[in-house]
Amino acid sequence: MLPVSYLFVPGNRPERFAKALASGAGAIILDLEDAVSPEDKERARQAIAEWVATANAAPERLVVRINDALSPWFADDLAMIKAAGIKQVMLPKTEFAGQVAMTIAATCSDLAVLPLVETARGVNNVEQIALANGVQRIAFGTLDYAADLSLSGDERGLIYPYSKIAIASRSAELAPPIAGVTPNIDDLSRTEADYAFARAFGCTAKMCIHPKQVALIEQLSRPTEQEVLWANRVLAAAASASGAVQLDGKMVDRPVVLKAEAILARST
Repeated sequence: MLPVSYLFVPGNRPERFAKALASGAGAIILDLEDAVSPEDKERARQAIAEWVATANAAPERLVVRINDALSPWFADDLAMIKAAGIKQVMLPKTEFAGQVAMTIAATCSDLAVLPLVETARGVNNVEQIALANGVQRIAFGTLDYAADLSLSGDERGLIYPYSKIAIASRSAELAPPIAGVTPNIDDLSRTEADYAFARAFGCTAKMCIHPKQVALIEQLSRPTEQEVLWANRVLAAAASASGAVQLDGKMVDRPVVLKAEAILARST
């Protein structure tokens, strides 16, 4: 099962890597992009490569966010990814499927790419991006997208991109998308509201910038006792009849059964 929480860690702060891994996050994102100044990029690459070589961490829990394909650091980042044997990469500012292909061609054929769609052009081309070989799931960079389009801050401006990314992901048979970060780490109610909004469009994971957010997202991703009870009752009712059946005055048909099964899958 893929992670539901992805915790960012600055790539130039190796003293935080192990702590982040122990935070309970499903995966950590060692960041070479926004969190690292240009003069510190090389040192961050070295720190990540050295730590990965000795950390004995499960590869599926490690993601490196490299710099975007048009940046002067892209080639060096890819060289480090290949040399260090890193298996998962987040590709920022993804706007074309060819950027995914470039990333894989320069590293290894079994690299899992998480395209970070965060511009109008990226959203416009997300169907092709989702179909690119090597894409595991798509992340939505809400903050950069809002800046690219000069959005007012009203969350209604995110309805279309969230919907389009989720539909493209499902159509390409990818895992559901990863929701964007919540910058306010002191207001967990804002994190909860942002995740609920993203869940409404089918996102099942969220990028985090603080361990407090990780704990909340992990908790919110688990079904409640009431949901598990309902799911078990649905499956029991469905199993007891050869045809249509009702539960609590509502018809139990295939979509309802599928929903119950999904709830129980998340509870394990």
